[in-house]
Amino acid sequence: MITVNIRYTGKNGNARKFAEKMISSGTVDKIRAEEGNLRYEYYYSLEDPETVLLIDSWCDQTAIDAHHSSPMMKTIAGLREKYDLHMIVERFVGIEDREEDKEFIRK
Repeated sequence: MITVNIRYTGKNGNARKFAEKMISSGTVDKIRAEEGNLRYEYYYSLEDPETVLLIDSWCDQTAIDAHHSSPMMKTIAGLREKYDLHMIVERFVGIEDREEDKEFIRK
């Protein structure tokens, strides 16, 4: 599993407006329906009202590559531009398959 955290920042509530538009337009539902998508959720910061966090998880790099070449990316890019958002991106690879880590994970 690969998880990408994207922190969107803007001004005048634009990051929230972006997330709300992504949901209300049905784009989020389309992304969640893509093959290999495991999670696509927005969260609001309690400390910074101008920041929204997207947690975006995929089964593998092939699924991410397919998503990046999908029509949704044009929609997302257009909305990012419309709301003048800036991004900080972090990428994480799941540890579910590492035997060494299983003793630390409570399910």
